[in-house]
Amino acid sequence: MLFEKEMKVTGDTDTYVLHPNIKPYALKDVGFQVSNAGNYTLERSVDPTSPYNKNQMLKVVVAKDLSGFKMSTTNASGNARVNIFKGSHAEGNVEQYHFILQNLIDREILKKKD
Repeated sequence: MLFEKEMKVTGDTDTYVLHPNIKPYALKDVGFQVSNAGNYTLERSVDPTSPYNKNQMLKVVVAKDLSGFKMSTTNASGNARVNIFKGSHAEGNVEQYHFILQNLIDREILKKKD
């Protein structure tokens, strides 16, 4: 998957774009790790009961030149996309998902598309 200018997670009604003021140090401050390719990667559990319970994850990858990003919700191994907006645990998972995204918005990493 190529880096995109805007992304929408499966099941979400909101579309997100990179904030125009995005800075590499802000990515590191919120927990992004630099991959071998130089891209910034963040993986967070959307389980509201424990951040260590990695049944469903939010994965965000920002290009090393900050020109685009990828964002998806996946299973624990990260190889299959999942829709966290459906299922028996949807309410808690979606709340945790929005909490993580709000932190990224507050730190001027992402913003909702107008």
